Amino acid sequence: MWNKIKSFKEPNRKLRITEEVIMVLLLVGTVFSFVYGFSRVNGNYGELSYKGTAELYRDFEAEDYDEDSTVCDVVYTDGDNSMIITYTYEDYVNLEDESITAYEYVTGNGTSLFFDHMDPSIEEVSSTYRTMVANDSMSIFNLGTTLVILLISLFVVYQFSTCFTTYEKCWFITIMVLAAIFAVIFPEESANGVNGVVIMLLYLLDTFLNILCELLISKQSRYNFLVSVAVEITEILICVVLMYRFATMATTLFFWLPIDILSYINWSKHKDDAEEELTAVRRLKGYQEVLVILAIIVWTVGVGYLLSGLDIYTDFFGNNRTIETAVIYIDACASAVGVANGLFIFFRLREQWIAWYICAALEAIINIISGQYVLLILKLGYFTNTTYGYIKWSRYIKSHKEEEASVF
Repeated sequence: MWNKIKSFKEPNRKLRITEEVIMVLLLVGTVFSFVYGFSRVNGNYGELSYKGTAELYRDFEAEDYDEDSTVCDVVYTDGDNSMIITYTYEDYVNLEDESITAYEYVTGNGTSLFFDHMDPSIEEVSSTYRTMVANDSMSIFNLGTTLVILLISLFVVYQFSTCFTTYEKCWFITIMVLAAIFAVIFPEESANGVNGVVIMLLYLLDTFLNILCELLISKQSRYNFLVSVAVEITEILICVVLMYRFATMATTLFFWLPIDILSYINWSKHKDDAEEELTAVRRLKGYQEVLVILAIIVWTVGVGYLLSGLDIYTDFFGNNRTIETAVIYIDACASAVGVANGLFIFFRLREQWIAWYICAALEAIINIISGQYVLLILKLGYFTNTTYGYIKWSRYIKSHKEEEASVF
């Protein structure tokens, strides 16, 4: 399908060579990061020697378990050292001690390991050592994940270089480089039992797919909906992993996935007369805008009130129920604007760009509250490309007579 939207202009040969060299370097960096990381985790810890005991205290803030929990990890720490003990829920509820005497052992390479009993088995030592080294090596795995996403991004630009203008390619790569920098500076912590590296991978993948989708929308290309399906799947996974933004997850599952398929069909029926790879676009009328705004307000209040009453908790906000409730209402509003946006896109209306502005602002607030700083780069991409797309669509509408025919 991409061959149809390529121009006949030959790409700059020197630029192509530069891109090839950078991709090779990214590939080497990716392989090195993961090989080095896994070699550390699975390395030989050497001889184990007993050092002594230490008094460690429970980290109650890290605990959030209920009767549905099968296992409960309790963290004991003195600020510098820590030990995790896994209890069944029955043992956890009967746990009364606020501190524990830990037995410290030192490996041949100087790593301190703590146990709640003397003479740990080889299996216990190996498991504890791998877990500790894996936590210490998260920055290495995080770097490898970042380089993978950068490699994929550059490959898209390289493979389909004639599909995009110089500005579009520079914008795309700039956003991804910024996302990569933020991913390294602000690594994600584990949440709800999911490793922070996996969470960051989802964030970066979400950023990559979203900005590619946005770029294709600004180009009035119906192929954006194919990329959008991957976007929806990724965002559903993020909501499930973090156990938050349930309004957005439901909207994505029951609205966005179906509307993407229907929009692809509808856009395919309204190709531009001169350029078949372009889709004819239009604008909304005044009274229709008022109705949309009223519907968004009703949706926000209704859905926000419903979800805030559900007994669902996540450790992503540090068990702060006030923040969780605020995010629920903001998310409800974002999902309402998202629905309006999906309909605008389906009907090929320019106002979808205004909805993008509002959605990006609301989601940026959620990202700041949640500490998801890498996703702020995605919002920067939204704001810049939304301006670009609005200008492109406005020029198209001005140079073409608006359709009076059915929107279907």
